[in-house]
Amino acid sequence: MTDQTLADTIDPKKMCDGKVCVVTGAGRGIGKAIAELLASHGAMVVVNDIGVELDGTGGDTSLAQSVVDGINDSGGKAVSNCDSVATYKGAENIIETALDNFGKIDVVVNNAGILRDVIFHKMTEEDWDSVVNVMLKGTFNVSRVAATHFRNQSSGSFIHMTSTSGLLGNFGQSNYGACKLGIVGFSKCIALDMARYNVRSNCIAPSAWSRMTGSVPTKTPEQKKRAEQRQQVTPEKNAPMAVFLASDMSRDVTGQVFATRHNEIHLFSQPRPLRTMQTAEGWTPAAIAERVVPALRHNFLPLDRTADIFPWDPV
Repeated sequence: MTDQTLADTIDPKKMCDGKVCVVTGAGRGIGKAIAELLASHGAMVVVNDIGVELDGTGGDTSLAQSVVDGINDSGGKAVSNCDSVATYKGAENIIETALDNFGKIDVVVNNAGILRDVIFHKMTEEDWDSVVNVMLKGTFNVSRVAATHFRNQSSGSFIHMTSTSGLLGNFGQSNYGACKLGIVGFSKCIALDMARYNVRSNCIAPSAWSRMTGSVPTKTPEQKKRAEQRQQVTPEKNAPMAVFLASDMSRDVTGQVFATRHNEIHLFSQPRPLRTMQTAEGWTPAAIAERVVPALRHNFLPLDRTADIFPWDPV
């Protein structure tokens, strides 16, 4: 069946009809927007959120239920879950919530995250571990539990939230950026491992003014201007790509990295060799300094960051 033929058979407003989707970190912001749009397109949604503060402290279980109430009041189907993605047991409970309430699991949106932004030479072990446990290990935990069910039913879609902080770089986010770029490698390997079972795995680097970006410094005129630009980009702008990747319309899309930025959608490149030098004698450190570096230097990538790659206002 061609994409056009498949499109003709699917009601655009019900692209995810009958799909059971887990969305982690769905109590606010981008996760909430994704959960609501999935439900409006026919999906049954598990809204997972433990309601912690931006740095991972505290907790408010009412946030997830509030999103669920809104979905159900609008005629959708949703249930809440307040287990932490940071533990494997928590991940088992999250997926079990989908199975107990809806009988299956079709889609996992790994969106949960926290921030512990600090310049690297001042970062503590706790700053590192807390972010890694939620974002990278949490993504593994939920994905691994769901993978068994995806394999058994020969279908499924993983949608992982990455970030330009990892893809491109940012100040004070070595923990966050490492997790987000690690998620890209994780997603690609899942796509390779599970392609035989018709399981897809893709990444989205979202852009929105939310709690996660509200902590961005606004001390200089340039920072203030950029914050004003970001405030125009609402969480809802990221949800359509997630709904597409959850639907059968994306059945041939896997191993990719997309970015959503207001009305822009970007397909990101993935690391590939830029240029190669070789010698029959093998290389010595001195020969690398004398021959390789001068030859390759014009291909070196600059020490840039997200703001340098996206200097224009969101379209």
